[in-house]
Amino acid sequence: MAHFTLTGCRLLEFDAGAQQAATFDIEVADGFIADVRPADTRAPGGDVIDARNCLVTPGLINGHHHSHEHFHKGRYDNLPLELWMNYMRPPEPLPLTARDVYLRTMVGAIEAIRSGTTTLMDDLNVSPILRPDHVEAVFQAYEDIGIRSLVGISLFDKPFYRAMPFVDEEISGELQAKLAAGKSTPPSEVLAFARELATRRHPRENRVGYIVAPSAPQRCSDEFLLQTRALADEFDLPAMIHVHETRLQAVTAQEFYGKTMIAHLSDLGFLNANTSLIHAVWLTPDDIGLLANAGASVQHNPTSNLKLGSGVAPVRALLDAGVNVSLGTDGCGSTETLNMLRTVNMAALVNKLRAEDRARWVGAREAWQAGTTGGAKAIGQAGRLGCIAKGYSADLAVYDLNSIAFTPLNNALHQLVFAADCSAVRDIYVAGEAVLRDGKFTQIDEASLIAEIADRHGTLSPLIAESENKVDEIRAAYERICARCDALPVPEQTLPAKIG
Repeated sequence: MAHFTLTGCRLLEFDAGAQQAATFDIEVADGFIADVRPADTRAPGGDVIDARNCLVTPGLINGHHHSHEHFHKGRYDNLPLELWMNYMRPPEPLPLTARDVYLRTMVGAIEAIRSGTTTLMDDLNVSPILRPDHVEAVFQAYEDIGIRSLVGISLFDKPFYRAMPFVDEEISGELQAKLAAGKSTPPSEVLAFARELATRRHPRENRVGYIVAPSAPQRCSDEFLLQTRALADEFDLPAMIHVHETRLQAVTAQEFYGKTMIAHLSDLGFLNANTSLIHAVWLTPDDIGLLANAGASVQHNPTSNLKLGSGVAPVRALLDAGVNVSLGTDGCGSTETLNMLRTVNMAALVNKLRAEDRARWVGAREAWQAGTTGGAKAIGQAGRLGCIAKGYSADLAVYDLNSIAFTPLNNALHQLVFAADCSAVRDIYVAGEAVLRDGKFTQIDEASLIAEIADRHGTLSPLIAESENKVDEIRAAYERICARCDALPVPEQTLPAKIG
């Protein structure tokens, strides 16, 4: 294992301004931070890495994305979630090879690292047919590039089109039969495969590990949800689930359960401190109270929620209630990017729209904490990830303070959150191993991978277009369902998520 010292760097925790800058040495040994001390107080241990004129931070933690969307980057705009998502999960899957899956996974992993990310949560669609070699290709991509990752295979037992109300009234029997006709792996087999991953790929022993990922309450029977809960509890694994991302889902909850989905999950006993609710945009104060009492986390995905017109999560209300908030990008099919610097920036900007009282605005520090310590807590890694302190994993990002984002330097945190981009990222370390050094990947050939991805996309693009044409066959029915849901009220106490 590597033993080195980053010498003479700046740290956010001790940012004293440009004129009176304190500098520090960070010693790393056996994958962990061995010491953090004022610069030049004793001889560096191991190799010396000059970090003068650099800002060193904990690596960002991307709490949510979908690697299966990466070949769809840039194809859609001005579509709400309920119309867009069918293009990501067409009735007939694309004929991908394991190598295709490996390459599409690398699309996100490369950008994640280049934007200061050291940990990535991947909610991977394996429907309708589970291909273990495809799942292994995802794990292998993350192993090869060097990033820390938790991979969940999306778990649900209801037909995907059954996740919305009014299906029997708006989708013809003939079309329903067509949607149900395709072959699919039984949910019990997918859950059994998830159990095998939990046994073999536990994140306590693996840098690239497994996380339990039930898709959403409306896509799961109550019995199946409780089976996923039991799996997570048995192996002491985090569970992440999409909840109340859109207004339509808030309406769906009333139609399906007569209560919010958070209340339904609470009644089932699903919520606990090892649970992350992805999105959680359309919430009531009672929902927030339930989350706080359970110790659950919310994975805030501001750029995706804006791109799909879903709304803005009530982050200030969540924080005030003591709910842990983490950040995620969501997938490239919806928001085009896994750039976590942009996500932190957006979290610190968009939530200023929610309050007239500027004392209640979400600022740079809270947004940065959501992307680091909040992310660590959400995935059960508090005390190990998200901080620069002795005993923590050496998952570090090194930013060049000579880059234009930090010139002139007045406040390193503010300029990191509001100005920095990928060009400022110099080095990335994961568990003490350099995966990016002087802006170049150390464990992969980035240029050849990008060329191969472009070549395969040229072949796959016509097939993607063909699948989109087939999805268009059901779009009119979905439009009608959306219109009906738009005309129905959400609970009166629901906090406003959209303007106008």
